[in-house]
Amino acid sequence: MTPVIAKSREELAAVRSGVRGTVALVPTMGALHEGHRSLIRKARGLADVVAVSIFVNPLQFGPGEDLDRYPRTFADDIEACAAEGVDIVFAPTREVMYPREPQVTIDPGPMGEIVEGETRPGHFAGMLTVVMKLFNLVRPDVAVFGEKDAQQLAMIRRMVADLDVPVRVVGAPTVRELDGLALSSRNRYLSETERQTALALSQALQAGADAVGHGPAAVVSAARAVLDKAASAEPPLALDYLALVDPLTFTEILAGHTGEAVLAVAGRVGSTHLIDNVPLMFGTPKES
Repeated sequence: MTPVIAKSREELAAVRSGVRGTVALVPTMGALHEGHRSLIRKARGLADVVAVSIFVNPLQFGPGEDLDRYPRTFADDIEACAAEGVDIVFAPTREVMYPREPQVTIDPGPMGEIVEGETRPGHFAGMLTVVMKLFNLVRPDVAVFGEKDAQQLAMIRRMVADLDVPVRVVGAPTVRELDGLALSSRNRYLSETERQTALALSQALQAGADAVGHGPAAVVSAARAVLDKAASAEPPLALDYLALVDPLTFTEILAGHTGEAVLAVAGRVGSTHLIDNVPLMFGTPKES
């Protein structure tokens, strides 16, 4: 089934007005891979109609980042959407999404300035702004996001709660390649040797997860040992951060923490910025 493609607000409104039933939205920047397809399949089980947006959002790219070279594979993306039974594809241009330079944007608050936000200033303001615009234009009942972008997911959930946005936000598990590397549209930038270095990200997370029974400090120490070794590889991994955080606020957890946590990591191999994370559960105290 070939999806209906809307490229303007008017086309989207016309398509949306004819929808009967519930709508699930999967926002993407295109260059769709198996991770995106897993989100689409998740969405199919949540609503009557599945919509996918394809838009490389300039607001969430900082100076010197990869906006211009970000992969754009529209024909292949439409084929993937058709294979997954997507009903609607919203593929606006920059001029459609931002007919004027936006002056009113979403302030991500303190969570937008830590972890990934500290590495990429302004990124989360741009991300939340485009997500809110997509929610307003597509008017979905539910939206599906990948858990690989854990801080993004947490911030979207907080925005929806704080601003009473009538959209249910659902996370879907990270999809990995056979060697453990988290699927990302940016993986195609990596040379073979760079890819081997990049595997340290998922390997560090696994090492940290294996140490969870020994407490937060042991988790961080085990992960950092893997990353320190990768820093001396050829090519090297330039670490942006390794953080063990609360999954709701992304603030650092402390010794003695019990319950859920996220071990998040990001780094650069060559010119490619990659992120990954793993959810953890620290044991609860025994009842007396």
